[in-house]
This record gives sequence, C-alpha cells and structure tokens, in this order.
Amino acid sequence: MGKPETNLHVDAELLAQAQAAGVSVEAVAESAIRQALAKADPAAAEERARKWAEENAEAIKDYNRRIRERGLISDEFRKW
Repeated sequence: MGKPETNLHVDAELLAQAQAAGVSVEAVAESAIRQALAKADPAAAEERARKWAEENAEAIKDYNRRIRERGLISDEFRKW
C-alpha cells in the first residue's frame, strides 16, 4: 500500500515545542488516529488487532519461548 497524501496543518509554535522536547509528532499523530479509529469503528479496530496478532504469531511465539528459556533481562533487578 502506498503512502496517501496528507494535508495536515499543525500550529507552528506547538510543533516547534514538540520538536524541541524530542516528541515524535508522527508517532503521536499515528497513535491519536488509531485511538480515534478504535472509537469510531470498534469492530474494524478489533479486526486490525486480530490481523496484526495473526501476522506476528510466529514472532510472538518465539519471543515467549525465549523468555521462558532465558528469563527477562530485568530479572536480576527484581526484589520479589
């Protein structure tokens, strides 16, 4: 899928503040769009999540296996 064109206007001062603070404007925008879509069309959001989980099932399975075998990198810092 190609990248659709966008005509996004953001307050210049707000954008400069975000950039100065190291905020990824693209990541924030993408997250906000995902949240808005989940609210506007919960069934489609659920389908996207299901599809993502299906597409990544092998990697998730491998990750979980490695954690079972090796533990978490933070295990040595646990106090419980």
